[in-house]
Amino acid sequence: MLVGIHKCPYGRFSKFLERYENILDHNGIDHIRLDVCQPDFWEQILELDLFIFRWLHLSDNYQIAKTILPIIEYTMGIKCFPNRVTWWHYDDKIRQYYLLKQHKFPIVDSWIFWDKQEALKWLETAPMPVVFKLKGGAGSNNVILVKNKTKARKLIRIMFSRGIKSECIPDHSDIRYKYFNLCKVLYHFGGNVLRYLRGQGFSQYWQIHKNYVLFQKFLPNNDFDTRVTIIGDRAFAFRRFNRDNDFRSSGSGKINYEMDKIDVTFIKKAFEISQKLKFQSMAYDFLYNEAGEVQCCEMSYTYDDTAVKNCPGYWDTKLKWHEGHYWPQYFQLVDALKLSGLLQPDME
Repeated sequence: MLVGIHKCPYGRFSKFLERYENILDHNGIDHIRLDVCQPDFWEQILELDLFIFRWLHLSDNYQIAKTILPIIEYTMGIKCFPNRVTWWHYDDKIRQYYLLKQHKFPIVDSWIFWDKQEALKWLETAPMPVVFKLKGGAGSNNVILVKNKTKARKLIRIMFSRGIKSECIPDHSDIRYKYFNLCKVLYHFGGNVLRYLRGQGFSQYWQIHKNYVLFQKFLPNNDFDTRVTIIGDRAFAFRRFNRDNDFRSSGSGKINYEMDKIDVTFIKKAFEISQKLKFQSMAYDFLYNEAGEVQCCEMSYTYDDTAVKNCPGYWDTKLKWHEGHYWPQYFQLVDALKLSGLLQPDME
């Protein structure tokens, strides 16, 4: 048995990927590191039983993933994690909305327009406030609350003209300064310098969002969202509380792991979605609407592995609780390799 793990595009071999290697080593399973830039990349792919490619929401990552993964999975017949069913809607809130809505799953009401005049016409009677989102992005960096129609009209006009680059929403500076973090700024600046020295340009966000607009219904009175991560027949969950004086919880770092505070309705709905759509692994963000009903806000095949590992256990599909701390990479390998006897090593 041989597992191939692709390195982070234009980056280092991350701790997230090293944990796959640690688990495989602990169980005596052969593995190799891969890079699509290697001259023998495609020859090595032919020898694999499983290909792992964890790609993120960066423009460079998406460009590589959508090019090589369909060929490896469908043309070459190599099992992939993630597979196409799991990743094709990743980091695209519009695709996610259309998909879940088509299957009649509860997702927060959204208004999506591909035509400027249609968007402006809708705005005449639109409810305020609304949430404006770019279809891609993580950590709430591309999400703002629009409180009046003047601001909404401005965003519509920009989206159907010059467009907006990720993390560069106009008049978003008040939020950026509010959550200013010098260490984070220096970290990103250092990364940009390294990319520039490698000839890759200053930013990995080079795609422009334009010729569409996405508004989402604002759901007040949600002090937290509930993140449910499904891996096969296991559900990990925790609550993420909002940032101070803000409606957004993603990226706040305020995580609560009290399992008795988790609404099992979220667990049931997450299982229902994953089983129906046959996802290998998926993290869902849930909120309540005004009637106290479950609403899915977003979903993502990849996520912070440490946050999942810190959960004190998981629920199975019968809602039976299983105590213990588990890295998501462990259960992803258990399922992908069909090895129920796989052992998880002690690792950080």
